[in-house]
Amino acid sequence: MNAQNNIGETVGIQLSMPMLLGFCTLALIAAFPRSSPAQQKAVKEVPASTAAVKEETGTAVFYSDKLVGRPLTSGEKYDKNALTAAHRTLPLGTMVKVTNLKINKSVVVRINDRGPHGPKTGITDLSGRAAQELDMIKDGRTKVKLEVVEAGK
Repeated sequence: MNAQNNIGETVGIQLSMPMLLGFCTLALIAAFPRSSPAQQKAVKEVPASTAAVKEETGTAVFYSDKLVGRPLTSGEKYDKNALTAAHRTLPLGTMVKVTNLKINKSVVVRINDRGPHGPKTGITDLSGRAAQELDMIKDGRTKVKLEVVEAGK
């Protein structure tokens, strides 16, 4: 009996070793995917100025004063007197011209946070100062156009 158990245990180890190696190989492939030559070429061919032509239209709101001093996605603390804004997808550090379409007034802000987190029509959260410069404090929200001036890194 002991001989059979030893043989069975040995066979079990031998059968599980290839499975274990196969699983480890798949895990490594998943952890370190390689780009195809076509994907690598596409990434190289995207000009850095692509972000400079990005435009978006939607609703802007502004941060509550209650958020002053709270940390933002960038690691900075919210400063209501800075010309900053949040955007869902633009890289942090991107400089964006925000135009109030109702009165055609503009301000340039730096993206330093993610958001807005409300309705999908909202495209940006502005700092208090940016909202003030766009004359939107009274209304609380306004339709704006965003234009990337300088892409973030």
